[in-house]
Amino acid sequence: MNTKDVIFELRTKKNMTQDELADRVFVTRQAVSRWEKGETVPNTDTLKLLSKEFDVSINTLLGSPRKLVCQCCGMPLEDSIIGYDSEGFPNDDYCRWCYADGTYTYSDMDNLIDVCVKNMASPEFPEDAARKYMKDLLPTLDYWKRFSELSDNGEFEKLKRKLIDEIGGLGIPGIRELKSLNALFGAYVNLPYPLPSGENVKFLRDETTYLGNQLEGDNRCYGVLCNVDFIMVCTYLENGEKPELLLYRKRMEN
Repeated sequence: MNTKDVIFELRTKKNMTQDELADRVFVTRQAVSRWEKGETVPNTDTLKLLSKEFDVSINTLLGSPRKLVCQCCGMPLEDSIIGYDSEGFPNDDYCRWCYADGTYTYSDMDNLIDVCVKNMASPEFPEDAARKYMKDLLPTLDYWKRFSELSDNGEFEKLKRKLIDEIGGLGIPGIRELKSLNALFGAYVNLPYPLPSGENVKFLRDETTYLGNQLEGDNRCYGVLCNVDFIMVCTYLENGEKPELLLYRKRMEN
């Protein structure tokens, strides 16, 4: 698709008039009309605004001329998993797991490889082969090439270590030692918990990226989720079935 067709399709899917779109991205209705006729293309700043408005990458707006991959983990990028900066603009270079709200979530390549291999390994693609593939791939990606420039000098890792220590100090019976926290997309971990009233309630946001991990128990799994504001611990059966909320605690120190 061309840019003109993409903008028209995205606008009409949202039941938005040309005037309404123009107001949202600070241009005239005539400018929107020219885009949709293919007479002009939005400039870079306007493409960013359109990207945020429609929740798609700039690459999508331009008709997907490139095949995007996350420049941290190498995952093929689609609009549904693209990362966002601190101002809420989609970032064409990273997935939600590696870049959340303007923060790079991995500073240890070996840790990222461990996480990826766990999800990649299969009978057709054994763990050793998956690990070698990632070890060869990651150094070629922009984030790791520019790590000294993009790194936060370990500040995010310090936050993760502090959270791990806080969770370990909660004294939750039966839970095993938490050794690491990884980025987890809300849509995959936002489980509905049963209340005494009979209602099922979700406490998280599907579109937000959190830190967390799964710890294996004797009969149930323990799920840990947190960010700078809260700590949550739950248990559940395989595939998140029959979840039970054990603890939801607001952090006093951010």
